[in-house]
Amino acid sequence: MTIKRQCELIGLPRSTAYYQNVEVEVSTSEIAIKNAIDKIHYKEPSYGVRRIRNELQKLGFEKVGKRLLRRYMEEMCIHVFYPGPNLSKRDKKAKTYPYLLRNLDINHPNHVWSIDITYIGTPEGFVYMVAIIDWYSRFIVGWSISNTMHSDFIVRAVEAAIATYGKPEIINSDQGSQFTSRAYIDCIKGHESIRISMDGKGRATDNIMIERFFRSFKWERLYLLRPETIREVKEMTNESITTSKEATKGLIMLLRIISITSMRLSRKN
Repeated sequence: MTIKRQCELIGLPRSTAYYQNVEVEVSTSEIAIKNAIDKIHYKEPSYGVRRIRNELQKLGFEKVGKRLLRRYMEEMCIHVFYPGPNLSKRDKKAKTYPYLLRNLDINHPNHVWSIDITYIGTPEGFVYMVAIIDWYSRFIVGWSISNTMHSDFIVRAVEAAIATYGKPEIINSDQGSQFTSRAYIDCIKGHESIRISMDGKGRATDNIMIERFFRSFKWERLYLLRPETIREVKEMTNESITTSKEATKGLIMLLRIISITSMRLSRKN
C-alpha cells in the first residue's frame, strides 16, 4: 500500500509521513544562563524579569534581554511568588478547574496530592523533573525526570504513584499547558473518584507544598552536590527522595500513634 493511500485512510496530510523531528542542540551559553536563572529564582523567589536580569548582569550575563529572559523563564516553568502574570503558560483553549484547597482541612494521607515541574540544569544540559507530594504527610509519592516537557512522563509519574500508594481524593496543579493537556486530564479522569484542582491564575503560592520541596531539594542537594551529568542528576535525585521517604515514614508512624492515642482518650472521656 502506498504512503499516499495510508495517509488517506487515517486522515493525515501526506507531508506528515515524511516529517522528521529535528533536535536542536542547546548551546553552552543557554545552559549557563538558565542555570544562573534557576539559582537566582530559588534564592529570591519574588524576583521577576527585571530583577533577575539585574542579577544576571552582575554575574556577567550582560547581553540577556527581557524578551529572551522571559522566554527562558517560561521554558523553565518558573513561577514568581507574588500576585502577577503567571509564567507557567497554559493553552488558552484548554479547560481549567477551580482551586479546591482554600480553607480545606487536610487531615489524612491521600487526601490531597500536589504535582508540579521544575528545571534542573547541569554543565552538559538540562532536564525537567516532575514530583508529586502528599500534603498531609509531606511524602513524595511520585517523581520522574525527562529531557522534554511532553506530558507523557507526567502521566507515567501519576500512574506509578497511584499504583504504589492508592488514589488521592484531590490532585492539585498549576494551570500550565502540561496540566491542562488532554493526556493529563484523561489520566486523572480515568480514576473516577479523583477531583482535579488547579491554582488560581498568577498564584504560585496555591501549590506551596511542592514549591517548598523543590526549594529544599535544590538548596540542600542540587546546588551543594553540583552533579556534572544528567545521569548524576538522576542518581542524586533517587538517593535524595529515598532518604526523604525514610525520614517521612517515621513521621507518618508518629502521627498515626498520636491519632490513635487521641481517639482512645476521647472515647474514655
